[in-house]
Amino acid sequence: MTRTATISRKTKETDIQLKLNLDGNGKSDIETGIGFFNHMLTSFSAHSLIDLTLKAVGDLDVDGHHTVEDVGIALGQAFQTALGDKKGIRRYGHFLLPMDETLAQSALDFSGRPCLIYQVDFPVATVGHFDLELVHEFWQGFANAAACNLHINVLYGSNGHHISEAIFKSVARSIRMALENDPRQTGIPSTKGVL
Repeated sequence: MTRTATISRKTKETDIQLKLNLDGNGKSDIETGIGFFNHMLTSFSAHSLIDLTLKAVGDLDVDGHHTVEDVGIALGQAFQTALGDKKGIRRYGHFLLPMDETLAQSALDFSGRPCLIYQVDFPVATVGHFDLELVHEFWQGFANAAACNLHINVLYGSNGHHISEAIFKSVARSIRMALENDPRQTGIPSTKGVL
């Protein structure tokens, strides 16, 4: 079974074209018009081993909010589509990731029930021109659209760039674990029989 998805999402604020292969090797081609966000998504693709092609055009003359949030939504929709019935996956994933002075922790469950718990304090408001409060907006959009339960906790850190990057890499590694095929799990990984 091929676990891929193509999403086209167009609103009055953004136009997003996204292709995803959950069983890739981390290749990416990403352009959002926001350099720092491109960097985060490239890291996400590389560490999750998900192939990701993404072109987003948004109302950056306003700010980056709509673009970042809508990319999160589109990425979540792609996961929901590519995972199908979730048969044979591990379902749960977690990762503790060090990045220099920062330590980020994430855990997730592709449960079909959206929830984001986000315990992150940034010491600065921006990295370059990127508003760091948008990191939360991205993951909220993703968790809602992917219908996953996602917990993100930064234990400590003093550099905004490192904190953001540690979050994206930690979640990528958690997702990589959760998406793996479990050779002992032949059906849906739930006593309910559906996720």
